[in-house]
Amino acid sequence: MKELVEIIAKSLVDHPEDVVVKETDEDGVLTLSLTVAPDDMGKVIGKQGRIAKSIRTVVKAAASKGDKKVIVDIL
Repeated sequence: MKELVEIIAKSLVDHPEDVVVKETDEDGVLTLSLTVAPDDMGKVIGKQGRIAKSIRTVVKAAASKGDKKVIVDIL
């Protein structure tokens, strides 16, 4: 999952070297924290949060084969 979020985020931003994804697993819930450069924050969130919602949807679909719940936080 971490690699999926990383690939998507790097393709959206102007500074792909600043993309960092941290993964934490607690009680069957996988949390992915995405951090990008401040200039690229709008590109990852999108108008009215549409791109962020799309990223979460793709990750949720990819995680549907497993029993874990996945949360994507954009910091």
